[in-house]
Amino acid sequence: MSDNSARQGVLCALGAYFIWGLAPAYFKLIAQVPANEIIAHRILWSVVFMLVLLSLGRRWPQLRQSLRRGKLLLTLALTSVLIGSNWLLFIWAVNHHHMLEASLGYFINPLVNVLLGMLFLGERFRRLQWFAMVLASAGVLVQLWMFGSLPLIALWLALTFALYGLLRKKIGIDAQTGMLIETLWLLPAAAYYLFIVADSPTSHLGANGWHLNLLLACAGVLTTVPLLLFTAAANRLRLSTLGFFQYLGPTLMFLLAVGFYGEALSADKLYTFAFIWLALGVFVTDAILLQRRRFSAA
Repeated sequence: MSDNSARQGVLCALGAYFIWGLAPAYFKLIAQVPANEIIAHRILWSVVFMLVLLSLGRRWPQLRQSLRRGKLLLTLALTSVLIGSNWLLFIWAVNHHHMLEASLGYFINPLVNVLLGMLFLGERFRRLQWFAMVLASAGVLVQLWMFGSLPLIALWLALTFALYGLLRKKIGIDAQTGMLIETLWLLPAAAYYLFIVADSPTSHLGANGWHLNLLLACAGVLTTVPLLLFTAAANRLRLSTLGFFQYLGPTLMFLLAVGFYGEALSADKLYTFAFIWLALGVFVTDAILLQRRRFSAA
């Protein structure tokens, strides 16, 4: 991997996680819209935005070539289900005052990435990485033991997004083409729900104010841009390296939840967060030490 490619991957990763970290503020602006409707708008307007991008980039030959690969299409159907369920649960969590647990999920996500990298990509655990995994597991188990509950929202968000990243890395399709095919897989269900099933005060676009419709249309941009940046980063960086940057998004979410939206950091979340933050501290320390050894060897 060239230095230029790695540098591009780092910039893409930072951009993706910064946008994701501030995304809850956007969803709070449209909290009156049910989560199912928001996800339908995300899919619909993402398709529109991706068609524009592919037209501007003249990438139709790549799309036609990808559509002829049956195994690729089936894999993208699976990734579309993973990312769609992740979107839906995230929006529901943000607009039902579970932003802290959502941020916990994305704090756990880098560690899940490392685990999947070991299991499926042949990436080896170093000692400090093992220690970080033990600390993270202890945080979840402490919550289960002391409070009789599991952070199910956090675990599902972490697992679905980590699996999504793994599959997108393995198939190696370019970000724009892959994103369009994923949203096309989801489009029929989204359109059916939005135009036939949904019946809420906000589901009739002609009755909405222009500002609300504009915000709903912007869901496509908010959905597409960070995912394009993420998949571009995933194709340029090791999965474990990509995990290094993922603290940015959940840190911003955590600050929004506590500082701006008044979510309480209850005892069960505090214990779990403490272990996860300690695990991430060990994880980051290991990454820094590894980079120093590589620099010294060079």
